[in-house]
Amino acid sequence: MKPVVALVGRPNVGKSTLFNRLTRTRAALVADFPGLTRDRHYGDGLVGPMPYLVIDTGGFEPVAAEGLVKEMAAQAELAIAESDVVIFLLDARDGLTAQDQRIADRLRRAGRRVVLAVNKAEGLPASATAEFHELGLGEPYAISAAHGDGVSAVMDLVLEGFEVPADPETLDGSGRIRVAIVGRPNVGKSTLVNALIGEERMIAFDAPGTTRDAISVDFDYAERPYRLIDTAGLRRRGKVFESVEKFSVVKTLQAIEQCNVAILLLDGGSEIADQDAHIAGYILESGRALVVAVNKWDGLDDYQRATIKREVERKLHFLSWARIHFISARKRTGLGAVMRSVAEAHKAAFAKLPTPRLTRALQAAVERQPPPRSGQFRPKMRYAHQGGQNPPIVIIHGSGLNGIGDGYRRYLEGWFRDLFELSGTPLRVEFRSSTNPYADRARSA
Repeated sequence: MKPVVALVGRPNVGKSTLFNRLTRTRAALVADFPGLTRDRHYGDGLVGPMPYLVIDTGGFEPVAAEGLVKEMAAQAELAIAESDVVIFLLDARDGLTAQDQRIADRLRRAGRRVVLAVNKAEGLPASATAEFHELGLGEPYAISAAHGDGVSAVMDLVLEGFEVPADPETLDGSGRIRVAIVGRPNVGKSTLVNALIGEERMIAFDAPGTTRDAISVDFDYAERPYRLIDTAGLRRRGKVFESVEKFSVVKTLQAIEQCNVAILLLDGGSEIADQDAHIAGYILESGRALVVAVNKWDGLDDYQRATIKREVERKLHFLSWARIHFISARKRTGLGAVMRSVAEAHKAAFAKLPTPRLTRALQAAVERQPPPRSGQFRPKMRYAHQGGQNPPIVIIHGSGLNGIGDGYRRYLEGWFRDLFELSGTPLRVEFRSSTNPYADRARSA
């Protein structure tokens, strides 16, 4: 699994700036469940020698007593518990403060590896980091999150000792289709797991020495071998987290990374929440095959059913390629259709697309609707071949392809999906433009 890196520090030391630098985006998953503030942001780290998850937190005050400051402290505590490594961000211009000392004391008790990053050090002498040795947490490293100075070197240190995560296809040799059941708390994930395996089973598993539950269940369905990856959430008895919703976003993200197919479970008894769309978006970005299941369907009247269908269509419109089922995990209705879609989605995710068929399909698509002109010339597409599986990747070669927009890309995705029956999996189309070997010679002539 990807290592988890938490960014912790006082307010206004540059944590969000560093988060945006590491993820190269301003978009992030937000833990916005009841009882939680919206201060923990999650994203895929792109700066460093390997992929990882990075968590941004609000300002941390370990001894906060009341109000929003206390909630922000609880968010930071959760981020520390979910992490493998903590980057303790400090401010070179403010120098060492009493609050930094309190945070350092808390981090020493947490038992996580800590890397000190002294931000806003651009233009300052090397001695600007000297006073932070007083924290007793190791060597402080000067960085500039805003300008990127020293960030790559710090991430090399942070990720030192971790192994590069294996591809999902090679995580184990069991031959089982790995299915993650993901969704918000209380949507019926545990009930669905029990219904699929045919027995009541404790889903939460408190492993000694870890703050994250980890459980998988092997079972066979319709003579196919499956491995369910459960996302029951965080369990830390006797800690601050008991008063907070027992849910770990990190666990959900890691389960998605591990699986071949994700079942996104929605609560039919409530409206589709933003977090449902956030989780769906992460599944899409991760390239995982997907089946959507709307649970608790048995308890709804006709008006409620029509309303929830409109909500799903409106808020999850970007998942038009995924099968949607309306089920009752408690009464075990609709589960057969869900599992058939899981098998179909897995087959599509690992489909082999022969180059001759892809090229013929590309030629037919272009004949039906040529790509729009880019400047004076129209892009020319010569042939296509498969560039990967899980998700399927179609690479198109030609000339002048850099000017092709997202609209035509979506047209080709839909064309290939329909022709090759790739229901239930994302499909990616990439363009590779050939260069003119005589271009430089012509310019110099």
